[in-house]
Amino acid sequence: MSKLGIIAGIDYLPVEVAQEARRAGQEVVVVSVATKYVEELPQATDKFYQIGVGQLGEIIDTLKKEGVKQAIMAGKVTKEVLFTNLVLDQRAQNLLLRLKDKNDDSILLALVEELEKEGIKVLSQTAYLQHLLPKAGVLGKREPTSQEWLDIRYGQEMAKRVAGLDIGQTIVVKNQAILAVEAIEGTDAAIVRGGGLGRGNSVVVKVSKPQQDLRFDIPTVGLKTLESLGHGHCSVLAIEAEKTFLLQKEELLRRADEAGVAVVAF
Repeated sequence: MSKLGIIAGIDYLPVEVAQEARRAGQEVVVVSVATKYVEELPQATDKFYQIGVGQLGEIIDTLKKEGVKQAIMAGKVTKEVLFTNLVLDQRAQNLLLRLKDKNDDSILLALVEELEKEGIKVLSQTAYLQHLLPKAGVLGKREPTSQEWLDIRYGQEMAKRVAGLDIGQTIVVKNQAILAVEAIEGTDAAIVRGGGLGRGNSVVVKVSKPQQDLRFDIPTVGLKTLESLGHGHCSVLAIEAEKTFLLQKEELLRRADEAGVAVVAF
């Protein structure tokens, strides 16, 4: 049995990867680099470790000790940890020092290079999860209104521009005005902030980057995203079809229908 390593951040995505990989006959070794992880994650794995995100040397040594030759990075690690009292080992310090900037792609590409020069190939996040990428269409029961469709189309265009700058992949729109752009605070905080400014019926649009590297940072939405829409009193969640992971789809759509939220893949 071959081994798959998962470097796990927050949200449910690492659980999905682990479960599908085990169904495919893989032994799964998870290194959680998040301070909090989904409670189902340890039970979904064969070996589970929790190592601080700044301990890059220990993360790589653990995967090598376990005989991992292939790995998937799954789950978000927000960049705001760089501005906390994060403890970095020497290898992590060296990685950050050689970067020209601290954008997501720069950091994650450097991490991929570190892993691959140690003989650990980083696979596409879609390797086991093609079924989580919805096709275009209205996914729930509610069809967006004509004004919401205008906001979705406008938001799609503007979000692509922002994503191309590697700032964020989510924007909040109302009446074809941008209320919030996701940056370092992450998707959920941007939704709550933008929705609050819109005072109801705002549209949340999430896209992939124009040159999306499938090994990391594929846009992902789940139950926490829907909860944030509720806090922001937003009425539509619009995602890019076949390029966005939709986690716990049936439960998410059931709750969205109950809340009167339209869920669309464009």
